Amino acid sequence: MRRLITLSLLAASLVPAAAIAGTSRGELARDRQEVREDRRDLGRAYRHGDRHDVRDARNDYRDSRREYRDDWRDYRRDHAQAYYRGNWHAPFRYQRFGIGRRVPPAYYSSRYVIANPGHYRLPPAYGTHRWIRHYDDVLLIDIRTGIIRNVIRGLYW
Repeated sequence: MRRLITLSLLAASLVPAAAIAGTSRGELARDRQEVREDRRDLGRAYRHGDRHDVRDARNDYRDSRREYRDDWRDYRRDHAQAYYRGNWHAPFRYQRFGIGRRVPPAYYSSRYVIANPGHYRLPPAYGTHRWIRHYDDVLLIDIRTGIIRNVIRGLYW
């Protein structure tokens, strides 16, 4: 009887720890959806609300973005092996690129394309856009024009 009670107490103490241990894909998706909804609410407040509505909507939007960022950071910490830099070198030097800059085709050849952006929790790239790895950074490039559409710095370490 004592053994059964000990095992049940041990199991009861481990279950909450396992539930809290990591951030799941579902939680990140819910947080991302909440950010979208709060952004929509902020736009409605700007169009139809008064200054108090705008302030409340802005605070909600800021809080939901912070929560999503914290959960994403926790996910990266818990799944560090996916973001490990590894033995990766490019034949060109590192440059700090910004949005709107044009890069030569050597930077976005098939060798540097991220084939599965969902593996790194990046948004999907549609049409002629591709996620490209540039050292520790990730660039979203329009491969027709070579123009950078988005930059995420320090994704790999």
